Amino acid sequence: MILKSRYIVLFIVIASFAAIIYGFTILEEDPPLANKCIGFGTVGLFLIAMPLFLFKESKGKKVKDYMLTEENIRKMQGRAEKKPKRTNPQSKK
Repeated sequence: MILKSRYIVLFIVIASFAAIIYGFTILEEDPPLANKCIGFGTVGLFLIAMPLFLFKESKGKKVKDYMLTEENIRKMQGRAEKKPKRTNPQSKK
């Protein structure tokens, strides 16, 4: 049975948080082991879980749509210029 990548990422995140919390709880009793637990939990979150999550979520999407290129800048500026100007209605007497 193949596990979905969502559950793998979730398991890594929960295990990483558990390691970090465990590291902070034993910090007074065994500082070297506590620092290792906190370090491995941080590595699990930021170097394993986050890239897996980003890879899973970005499948099928065009990276060019999210990059700041000259074409996208022109599109954004064109939209800003096309906004209607607010006019103050003045009553004529």
